[in-house]
Amino acid sequence: MTPERPIGADAFPIAVEPTAPDPAERAPLYAALDLGTNSCRMLIARPKGNQIHVVDSFSKTVQLGQGLEVSGRLSRAAMERTVQALRICQKKLERHTITQMRLVATEACRRASNGVEFMRQVQRETGLRLQIIKPEEEARLAVVSCAPFVSARTEQLLVVDIGGGSTELVWVDLANVQPALRGRAIMRLHEGFGQAGSESVLGARVIDWISVPLGVATLKDQFRDVDDDAARFALMSWFFEENLAGFKPYQNTPAGAGFQIIGTSGTITTVAASFLGLKRYDRTKVDGLMMTSGQIDSVIQEYLSLGPEGRRTDPRIGRDRHALIMSGAAILQAMMRVWPTDLLSVADRGLREGLLYAQMSADGVLQEEPLK
Repeated sequence: MTPERPIGADAFPIAVEPTAPDPAERAPLYAALDLGTNSCRMLIARPKGNQIHVVDSFSKTVQLGQGLEVSGRLSRAAMERTVQALRICQKKLERHTITQMRLVATEACRRASNGVEFMRQVQRETGLRLQIIKPEEEARLAVVSCAPFVSARTEQLLVVDIGGGSTELVWVDLANVQPALRGRAIMRLHEGFGQAGSESVLGARVIDWISVPLGVATLKDQFRDVDDDAARFALMSWFFEENLAGFKPYQNTPAGAGFQIIGTSGTITTVAASFLGLKRYDRTKVDGLMMTSGQIDSVIQEYLSLGPEGRRTDPRIGRDRHALIMSGAAILQAMMRVWPTDLLSVADRGLREGLLYAQMSADGVLQEEPLK
């Protein structure tokens, strides 16, 4: 990841042509930090062609939203955990010469009555200025992060981002976009969705988008008083579906030929890793994997058969994920029930990548070529 890196006696010195540095290594550095309901994640990267090249990263489960459903406030313990994680991020940022950065907070800070107050505390104690972004921007950035996975055959695209505190869904009509330009058209959506149903410059049309205030942590908290594992899972899945009633494609957009779902979240990558039987997570095998509705359902059924104890010790799920995997799986199952597909792309990326792509695209430092 970091750049790699004298000579003799008894001979005339030999002139050596200086090696020109790789232009990619001189490219500007950008940073993106996503403070969510469950995790704090950061990436530092530079543009490379039409992609990003990560040079440093950070990820830690902080459970900032723990107890939020009951109290409506961020707890002192959760804030202390989060500040400690942000101090590490601040030190990493200081080590690099950053051209531009965006540091954002999402659902937990949006909903908490002391969310803005906590942002001030973070700035006082770490020097980092975080911005609480609106649901629409969070949805936009989730879509942008998935642009490289848009198939040239895709005419109807659903992007699903399952977070800790909320789940964003965006339906995009790409039927009027040239196949080779579909990924780039998705990238341009960082500029805004506009009015639902209106076309972007390249012809991508956002049919509708929704931010459901239910993520893996908040949905789990809604049904924490249900003891039976299978009953709790079923209730979570149907409850989430009920919250899709205001999403236009839920009512009248059938998923036909040329339909693709791109899913981005720890839930989806964990399901993919379980499907592959990975006892040690390998991003290169998961990121971009295609799964069918049937394959996803078989993994979920296996999770249910394992029960809470079995899931806790299953190495494919991991200690950080086992407590939240079933609420995430309930959301995913609801998606598959409403829009069954043989073309779900697993994306090990999310808000951080969307922030980076948006900054780089706005600065014109990404190459204009068809996304792969």
